[in-house]
Parts: sequence; C-alpha cells; structure tokens
Amino acid sequence: MKKIHIVTDSTAALTDELIEQYAIHVVPLTLQIDGRAYTDGVDITSEQFIDLMRESKDLPKSSQPAVGVFQALYDELGKDGNPILSIHMTGGMSGTVKSAEAAAQASTADVTVVDSMYISHALTFQVLEACRLAEEGKSVQDIVKELDNVRKRSSLYVVVDVLDNLVKGGRIGKGRAMFGSLMNIKPIATLQDGVYTPVAKVRSHKQVVSYLLEEFKKETAGKVIRSVGIAHANGLAMGEPLKKKIEELGVPVKLSYTTPIVSTHTGEGAIGFMYYTE
Repeated sequence: MKKIHIVTDSTAALTDELIEQYAIHVVPLTLQIDGRAYTDGVDITSEQFIDLMRESKDLPKSSQPAVGVFQALYDELGKDGNPILSIHMTGGMSGTVKSAEAAAQASTADVTVVDSMYISHALTFQVLEACRLAEEGKSVQDIVKELDNVRKRSSLYVVVDVLDNLVKGGRIGKGRAMFGSLMNIKPIATLQDGVYTPVAKVRSHKQVVSYLLEEFKKETAGKVIRSVGIAHANGLAMGEPLKKKIEELGVPVKLSYTTPIVSTHTGEGAIGFMYYTE
C-alpha cells in the first residue's frame, strides 16, 4: 500500500505532537517587520510577533514560500514513488497555494494541491482528516473528495478587537476607525469559500461571545460536532469566555495563539472561531 505524504504550511494550527504523530511536512511563510525578515514558527513565535507588531509603525508583511522551496520538498518526498497531498491556507489571503501549484507542475513527483479555503484550525481540520484517511488506506482522489465535504461543513468567524491594523492596511480610513474605536465597535466576519464577509458589529467582548455562541448553537443543532478551535492574537478577553461557554455545552475546544499571518490582518486582540460538523 502506498504511503501518502501530507504537506501544509505554517498557518495551520498544528502542535509539534500532531506534526510528529502524522509525519506532516510544514512549509513556513516569511514575515517582514521593521525591515527584518523572520521565518514563521522557526525564528519567531506568535507571541513574539504580537509584541513586535504592537511597536511597529507600519503593517507587517508576509510572503508565501518560494516555488523552489515547495519543489525541493516535493522532489525529495517523491523519491520513494509515493503521492503527495499538499493542503494550504486560502488563496484569498496569500499566494501560498499558487506557489505550491507551480511547484507541483515543475516537480517530477506525483503532487495534488488543495486550497483549503480556510486558515488556522479550519485548515487543520482538513489536514488531520487527510492524515486519518491516508492511514485508512484511502486514495488521494477519495481524500480530496472528503476534504471538500469537510470544507462545506466548516464555519469560521473572525472578530477584530482594535482597528489599528485595518487602518495600516488601508482597509478603513482613520476617521472611520476613530469613530469605531470611540463606539467600541467589534466587527464580526465570516470566511466562507475563502471570502471575508462582514456579518455583524457589536460593542463589547460580552456581546461578541453571546453572538458567536448563538450562531454556534444554531449551526450545529442536531449535528455531530467533529472539532472546535479558537485562535487568538492575544485575545483571551474574548477567547477564554467563549471557550468556557462552548465547553459548558459538553464540547471540547482547542485554544491557541493565531499565526502571525492572521494577526497581521486583524491586529492585536482578535480571535478566530472555527468548527465543523458531520
């Protein structure tokens, strides 16, 4: 039986234990802040990045892995003749999946690239499902079909706490941000099919938790909940109460720092709330 090599990128919310358990290959993105480059998860942690971002006048930038980095990995993994399944963050936020696709075309290995349409824990849902199915002996084609089902059954909400990075990134004007800050507005958006879509505005952390809890209850009613994750950019003021409320329903929740790639867009204090069902 052929072994399927699983590849992803550093925006997935994977622990070292999971990476080792399933022999997952993680390709890191690159971050630039105040004129210095860092390799995500290698020479900077999510917590360290938040500290640097807080002091930076300019919005940090991220770069997808070079095509050559992916191709070198694919060529090496493909030496044993086994197929490779490479699952990555949404193409709507990064060119990572495009780099992977270009490398797959150039590589001599048998590579299938999947755009997860998600990021963080919601990307991890697909990566771990692929690992599980690969261990069961499923083919790459069968796994790709099932990942499509996981994607359709996944939900991701993003909540921004402060509007500074939205201003730095040119997404909103300073006047609008000042008004939003004075009103203590917390924008809530979804990420469906890779597209960032605003869905609500509330005025307190407590209202954020109430809104997300109610959406979770409505969307999961009568369904089997497979996994729930909360990623935060130093956003425990919202993350911890939400985790507590969900766990009071008898559902375990994975809580972790978000990747710097996400916190660059959302700013400090933000959270991402993700889950998927059968």
